[in-house]
Amino acid sequence: MPKMKTKSGAKKRFVVTGSGKIKRKHAYKSHILTKKTKKRKLALTHSALVHKADERSVKEQLRLV
Repeated sequence: MPKMKTKSGAKKRFVVTGSGKIKRKHAYKSHILTKKTKKRKLALTHSALVHKADERSVKEQLRLV
């Protein structure tokens, strides 16, 4: 039986913290930044945690479950 592979897209987008939570980056920070306020862009810079409802799905993609 071969090993299960992780989803490449998930591997690039998510990081598991030491306590087992999953970190993610905010969307809408890659282009068309001229019309967005400095405050909005700064808020999008900081990383966030994956919501509890989506955590299982992401863990399955990363083969942590």
